[in-house]
Formats: sequence, structure tokens, C-alpha cells
Amino acid sequence: MRSMIHYTNLGSRLLPAFGFADRSPIVRLEGDFGRWFETALAGLAAPACDNHFPVDVYEDKDNTYVRAELPGVNRDDIKVEMVDGFLTINASRKSQVAEGKGEESFSFCRSVSVPENVQSEKVGAAYENGVLTVTLPKQEETKPKKITVAVK
Repeated sequence: MRSMIHYTNLGSRLLPAFGFADRSPIVRLEGDFGRWFETALAGLAAPACDNHFPVDVYEDKDNTYVRAELPGVNRDDIKVEMVDGFLTINASRKSQVAEGKGEESFSFCRSVSVPENVQSEKVGAAYENGVLTVTLPKQEETKPKKITVAVK
């Protein structure tokens, strides 16, 4: 059995579908509260990253996986590291601007909280066809164990 969590840009909000939503005091108040909390708690959640990209986090009985789609990024331009309970993925991509005008560089960063039961020395990453998959092996004692019940 696998469970899956999909993380996207957590800063986006859903607004009512009617046309006057941007003038509603309740909607404005919700936006103000959101900005206040984001500002106040910004340093507590994860290392700062400016340009986010969506990641999928899922697990099976042996591993937790973090999957990120990074199309057009060279393997050498991806940096994955674990620090203070966070897995951070940094990637950059270069693209040509108009003829003879040079190239543009884009940087992306995403940090995900890592469960405490991960064997950090055995973490691995693979990049294939624009998809990065980071494998976070679980510690032995956290894996479910079948216990036989004896009859006395």
C-alpha cells in the first residue's frame, strides 16, 4: 500500500467564483491574514527558496520517495542535499535568448521536510527523462513487522 502527498505552491489561495470576490472585505481580510502569517512564520518552515516547483511525496513499506519533474535540466545542474531534517533540491536551466543575444539562466529550489525514520546515509537520487526521484530508505525498526500470536 502506498500513500501519496502532492505538494504544490502553498501560497496560492482559492477565491469564490463570483465577480465581486476581489472587493469583498472577507476575502481581503483572508488575504491580509495569510500574508501576515507567511511573513511571521517564513523562517520556521524550511530553508528559503524563491522559485518553487511541484513535488510528489509518497511511500511504501521500505522507502519514502520524493519525485520532481525538472524538464530541460541537465543532471549536472541538479543539487540534492539533506540538512537539519529537510531535503533541498536546487536546479538550474539555461536557455538561448534571441539570435546572438546570449542565454538566460533560471534557478529553481524546493525544500521538503524529511521524516525522522530515514536512514540519511543511504539516501539515493536518480534522474531519468526529466524526472528526479530521491529515495529515502526507512530505518529497520520503523518498518512494520508481522508478529505471530501464540496460543497457550
